[in-house]
Amino acid sequence: MCSSSLKDKVKKVVKEYSAYLGAGLLLLAVSACQKTEPPQQAVVSVEPIKKSNYLDYSQRDDRLSGGVKLITVNTPKGDFKVWTKRVGNHPTMKVLLLHGGPGMTHEYFEVFDSYFPNANIEYYYYDQLGSHFSDQPNDQSLIDLPRFVEEVEQVRQALKLDNSNFYLLGHSWGGILAMEYALKYQQHLKGLIVSNMVDSIPAYNEYAKKVLMPAMDQTVLKETQALEAAGKYEDPRYMELLIPHHYEKHVLRMPQAQWPDPVNRSFKHVNAKIYVSMQGPSELGASGKLLNWDRSADLSQIHVPTLMIGAQHDTMDPQYMAAMASKVKRGRSLTCPNGSHMAMYDDSEAYFAGLIRFIQDVDQGKF
Repeated sequence: MCSSSLKDKVKKVVKEYSAYLGAGLLLLAVSACQKTEPPQQAVVSVEPIKKSNYLDYSQRDDRLSGGVKLITVNTPKGDFKVWTKRVGNHPTMKVLLLHGGPGMTHEYFEVFDSYFPNANIEYYYYDQLGSHFSDQPNDQSLIDLPRFVEEVEQVRQALKLDNSNFYLLGHSWGGILAMEYALKYQQHLKGLIVSNMVDSIPAYNEYAKKVLMPAMDQTVLKETQALEAAGKYEDPRYMELLIPHHYEKHVLRMPQAQWPDPVNRSFKHVNAKIYVSMQGPSELGASGKLLNWDRSADLSQIHVPTLMIGAQHDTMDPQYMAAMASKVKRGRSLTCPNGSHMAMYDDSEAYFAGLIRFIQDVDQGKF
């Protein structure tokens, strides 16, 4: 049996523990009744994403084809389809690209994809009738400069381009076509760009004869001319001579093995029938239907803003091309110091800087 003193101690401990336990339970009950607030989170300010409409095709009628349109053109020999492809959206800067050759393709213009989108310029690839992506009627009467001019006008109408937005850029043969178009239809133009083309085939041939040919290795020149005299333009030796001694010096100043894929595809797809008919078979000058083409006395009739692009190592006289800017009413010249006939590739920074500046200056009323 426990002594009375021990019982008193036990009662005291039990009483103190009970009081402690009761206080703990009371605290738990009070805590449970209180509303628990979630931890505060840092507020992050998020700017709404600004959607550019440059590549928004949702409101365009060519959205399901990625910008491609096959346009019907009427000719004296019936209706045919020509291929076009739009890139981008801009209300006041739209450029239609006229490829060279004649008979080449839009493909070598693909380098524009690396420059025009960053400047928000809308542009159109276009294969002229007879070129690889368009219909190719076998009719020599359609290979005619005035008919090509009418074709460009029909393409303009189909694309709904006008003098509030329409810039026409023609390269090489496309430059001839662009000048001819401007001389007839400049009321529809906002700006004209003639790239790597003179206004006279006789002047072009004279430069080839007096400057380019004397600068060639004379043994190579003699053999090349012998092949031409014999009509052996298809002989593999012909291009074996011309690629290193002419093309890599004056057409595209890169080793052929390094030529960009768009250039190679365009050369692969050339329509030789059109090319030879208009340009002639020789690569050392022009003949064919363009032999006597000369608009040097007529450029003064062009009054829309015009950019003349040339290159120091071109197949055509760079000083002549620069001087063409003074013949039109409102001209500017751009000479690419390291470029050749395809200066958009071998002097691309100078080429596109000057080209984009011209388009933007005209658009902003600074020209």
